[in-house]
Amino acid sequence: MAKEILVRFLRAVTSAGLAAFARVVTGVRPLWLGTTPSDRQRIYFANHASHGDFILLSACLPARERERTRAVAAADYWGKSRLRRFIAEDMLRSVLINRNFVERKEDPMAVMLGVLDQGDSLILFPEGTRNTTGMPIQPFKSGLYNLALARPDVELVPCYIENMSRVLPKGEFLPVPLLCRVVFGAPIAPGANEERHAFLSRARDTLAALDPRPGRR
Repeated sequence: MAKEILVRFLRAVTSAGLAAFARVVTGVRPLWLGTTPSDRQRIYFANHASHGDFILLSACLPARERERTRAVAAADYWGKSRLRRFIAEDMLRSVLINRNFVERKEDPMAVMLGVLDQGDSLILFPEGTRNTTGMPIQPFKSGLYNLALARPDVELVPCYIENMSRVLPKGEFLPVPLLCRVVFGAPIAPGANEERHAFLSRARDTLAALDPRPGRR
């Protein structure tokens, strides 16, 4: 019991500390263009270029929402060592899924649905891996569509993260101070009889359209 209380305390301190650190280093500010902060259960789906993406997005959420919003992360990276897994699962409450269908023991969909059924929100990166090329957003994997069909009452909110790949480039551990923004768009949902590829393409285009940089949409 004492250990559980200690972990909860450390988790709260870590969450608040990382959010404050992200604001100081990046000056991050949210742009709520198509929605507003809400107590509704949501899946925030975003572009992915850095391991710090979910920290930046979380820092833009109100404290109450941040506490119940969990990022989906790759177990093959965050589960490589006990320390990484402790940081990801115990301190950051990340939802670890194995992207290797041969090695995984749990169905990623079942894991994510279990989290939603607990009442938590999710941060999801539908590209499936970091896009470090500087190129446009990569095609989305099927998870976003499957979750939308399985839990239609959960809002799908696109979030464009600007500049994080330059703040924390691949292979680096110390962030570079740069201004960042997270742009929150209007929630979307699959249309009646909308085919999977059509929805994923529309979701990707919706996210790309939030890029605030001229000529990058």
